[in-house]
Amino acid sequence: MRKALILLTVLAGLSVAMPLSAKEAPPPANPLIDYDGFVALTQDVGPYRAKRLLNVADFKRESVAPNALLLDARSAEAFRQGHIAGAVNLPLPDFTAESLARVIGSDTNRPIYIYCNNNFRNNIAPVVTKSRPLALNIQTFVNLVGYGYKQVWELGEAIDMNDPAIGWVRGQPTQG
Repeated sequence: MRKALILLTVLAGLSVAMPLSAKEAPPPANPLIDYDGFVALTQDVGPYRAKRLLNVADFKRESVAPNALLLDARSAEAFRQGHIAGAVNLPLPDFTAESLARVIGSDTNRPIYIYCNNNFRNNIAPVVTKSRPLALNIQTFVNLVGYGYKQVWELGEAIDMNDPAIGWVRGQPTQG
């Protein structure tokens, strides 16, 4: 058969001709995406992260220390609805070298304390539980280390957001 063989497909009663070579050709590699690099970074960060999980008492004490930053990477809307007192919001999809430097500052050794939805057992807005392997904590930690911030610490427990020890600040949901 010829390389330029034509495949006929019938869709909704219409014949559409498509060269097999065009259908089989993979898309060109995107130079802005490095999946293998992401996998390697995640594997490197995993053991490091495991040693940087804090219980709630240590997390609360350390996150208010001078120069510490309490970072909430949830959506701006979820943050408005409620967050730990003193937290600063920068949604994970907005992470870039520039936005992180703007929020964290130029000191890449600044201690950063993170928490996300999966730190709260309530499973109600604004902390609805995510799929465990996709917990925002993991992505946030990997991204921060990947951008050069090595002094990241994470709340390692699942707690009730109504527990006074956490200092939850309730906001208002946006009317939509």
